[in-house]
Amino acid sequence: MVSLRFPFSFPQPPKPPRRTFLRPSYAAAVAAGGAAAAVGFVAAARNSTNPQTPFLECALNLLFSSHSSPLWASLSLAENSAASSVVDSKTGFSFPSVIGDSQQLLGIGLRRKAILGLKNINVYAFGVYADNDDIKESLSEKYGKLTVTELQEKDFDKDVMECDICMTVRLQIVYGKLSIRSVRSAFEESVGNRLQKFGGSDNKELLDKFTSQFKDEYKIPRGSVIDLSKERGHVLRTIIDGKEVGSIQSQLLCRAILDLYIGEDPFDKQAKEDVRQALTSILQK
Repeated sequence: MVSLRFPFSFPQPPKPPRRTFLRPSYAAAVAAGGAAAAVGFVAAARNSTNPQTPFLECALNLLFSSHSSPLWASLSLAENSAASSVVDSKTGFSFPSVIGDSQQLLGIGLRRKAILGLKNINVYAFGVYADNDDIKESLSEKYGKLTVTELQEKDFDKDVMECDICMTVRLQIVYGKLSIRSVRSAFEESVGNRLQKFGGSDNKELLDKFTSQFKDEYKIPRGSVIDLSKERGHVLRTIIDGKEVGSIQSQLLCRAILDLYIGEDPFDKQAKEDVRQALTSILQK
């Protein structure tokens, strides 16, 4: 597994208070539909880590809420997407259910870093988004009738990363002392390894073009947001706290970025499984 390495040690930051899911009106549950209730119950098993919020209560919150995690495609959020969000129970950070009007949240994960093999720090939380229509258009014919188990035996993950599907990985910085230089160095290693894996060794210019976007002038305190958005035509657009810092047209680079989160050796294996199950739900609608 490719690790996110930093050239120095980090002290363990204080843990943020854990938060539970909010309860919207019961009308939202009707709009969500029965399928959303089913996947919400599964998500509760993962996200209910607060001892004061037992599993059943957390599951019921999700059954009757538009705040389920992940918000899979079975949820209808067209009318109330602006107010919908998912809270990551491990960090307390909130992810919008929909970004860019059409990309829905598929799953949430956490990038952690071991310090001297003794303890882990939470570096950043991330959410994976995708456009439902793009998914159906690109993948329904080949995968629409397969189960999650069957998808694991196919080239599904590879096709998701290589097809011309609009997707975004949103990073939210958890560790407050993280520097942009550390982020740049980490991407040089992790993305560089993926570029070599998928495209051979002659990709230094492409890697430098990507990592040079993370200039020292950018500050990324706790709560900062970095969007890595794959747009039509395999264009990777990088946005830091709402400011676009660059775009690169490269199918290879887009795949290398996505592979960090939903590839063969992802940063968070459970997040990858959540995303795969969410995509299955979309394709079977």
